[in-house]
Amino acid sequence: MTVPTTGNGINGTAIKVLPASFYDQYLSNAAKERKPSPIRGLFPLELEPGVISMLAGKPNSATFPITSIQVTSRFPGDPTKEVPLTVEGPALAEALQYSATVGIPSLVTWLTNLQSTEHHRKQGEGWRLSVASGSQDAFYKAITALINDGDSVLVETPAYAGVIPVYESLHCEMIEVPTDEKGIRTDALRSILESWPAGKPKPRTLYTVPYGSNPTGITAVLERRLEVLELSRQHGFLILEDDPYYYLYYGKAARLPSYFSLEPQTGEVGRVLRFDSLSKILSAGIRIGFTTGPIPILNAMDGHTASANLQTSSLTQAITFAVLDSWGYDGFKTHTNIVSEFYCQKRDVFEAAMQRHLDGLAEWSTPEAGMFFWFKLKLSDDPSDEVDSQAIIREKAFKGGVLALPGTVFLPSGSKTAYVRAAFSLLGEKDVDEALRRLRVVLLKEREDRAQKA
Repeated sequence: MTVPTTGNGINGTAIKVLPASFYDQYLSNAAKERKPSPIRGLFPLELEPGVISMLAGKPNSATFPITSIQVTSRFPGDPTKEVPLTVEGPALAEALQYSATVGIPSLVTWLTNLQSTEHHRKQGEGWRLSVASGSQDAFYKAITALINDGDSVLVETPAYAGVIPVYESLHCEMIEVPTDEKGIRTDALRSILESWPAGKPKPRTLYTVPYGSNPTGITAVLERRLEVLELSRQHGFLILEDDPYYYLYYGKAARLPSYFSLEPQTGEVGRVLRFDSLSKILSAGIRIGFTTGPIPILNAMDGHTASANLQTSSLTQAITFAVLDSWGYDGFKTHTNIVSEFYCQKRDVFEAAMQRHLDGLAEWSTPEAGMFFWFKLKLSDDPSDEVDSQAIIREKAFKGGVLALPGTVFLPSGSKTAYVRAAFSLLGEKDVDEALRRLRVVLLKEREDRAQKA
C-alpha cells in the first residue's frame, strides 16, 4: 500500500505505509486473544440517521446533577489576562456521559490536527491517535499489546524508572542500550543486534526518551535519531518514542524533529509509536496523554482500555478541550514556549548552585530539555575507587537533610552507579542553594572518610 505525497518520502517519492498484516508479528498473544467489546464496538452505529438505539446501558443524563462547569485559564502570553470558560449544553452532555474509547471526538480531532501540524504528518498514512489517562497508562497498554511474557526488549539506559516495573511484570529480558551526551548510542545498539544469538528471536521494541530524558536530561542529536530509524528497518523493531518533555525543550538550537516526524524521510512509515503527555504543560492531575501511531497497534491498545477502564474520563477530556480550543494552536505554542522558558530559568538557577557547591565533587552535562540533572559523584582521586550513590544518597544525604534519587533505580540491572538524579522543577532559588550546600557537606565528609581509609 502506498500513499502519494509531495516531498515527504525519499526524493519526493511516494511513502510506503506498512499494511495491517505487518503488525501480526508484533502483537502479543493477549492482544490477539482479546475479543472486541460486544457493546462498545457497536457505539458508532448509534450515530446512523434514523436508528433508535436500545444498545448501551448508559445512565439517563436527566439524573445528572451537574448543570455547568466553569473554569478559568491564563491567556497564553499575558499572565494578567484570564479567560473564563464554561462547559455546558452539548459539550457538557458529552462530558458527563460514556464516550468513545479513543477519546471524545472534539479532543481527538484537536490533538490529531496538532500532531499533523507539529510533526508534519499527513493523515491517511496509516496512523491515528487515541487519548489515554496519562502517557504512563498509554505505555502500559502498548507494552501489553506488543510484549509476551519473557520477551526480550531493548531499553535505553539509564531508563525512566516507571517503565522498568512494567517490563518486570512480564518477566522481560531487558537489553540495556547505553546512552551518552548525544543520546542513545547507536554503535552499541548495532553491536547488540548484529551479534544477537542465532535462533533467538530479536527484540521487537526499543524504548527511548529522545527529549530531556528522565533521568539523564539528554536530548538525542539528529544523527542518532536517523541511525535508530535505519536500524529499526534493518532489524525489525518498533520504536517506542516516549516524549513527555518534547514541549519542555529550551536549547539554543531549533527543536529537532521527532522520530514520528522523521519517519517519512525513510520512504516507509509505521514503525514508530509515539507517546505524548499534557501533564507537564497543562496539568499533571488532569491525567491526559495521547498515543499516535499505527492503527492496528492503537486498535489493540483501545481493546485493552475497553476491557480495563472503558475510556479516559470524558469530564477531564472536555475541560482539556475547552482550554485548548480557547487558545487555538498559536496560543498552545505560545503557552508551551512560556513553559519551556520557565524550566530553562530553573535549570540555570540549579546549575549555578551546582557550580558553587559541587564543583570538583561531581560532573554533569547541561540539559537542554526536561527537569532533571544527572550527575556523577567524584569522591576520590583514585579512579579504581568505586562510588555507589545508593548508600550515600539514600542514607547519608537524607540524614543531612537533602533528598534525591540514586542512579541505580534507573538501571534495569540494578547495578551500582556513581550517578544521581536531581529534579529542579519545584524548588525556589534559596532552597536550591541550601539543598546543594547540604549535599556538599555530605560529599566532603564522604571524600574525607575515603581518603583516611586509603
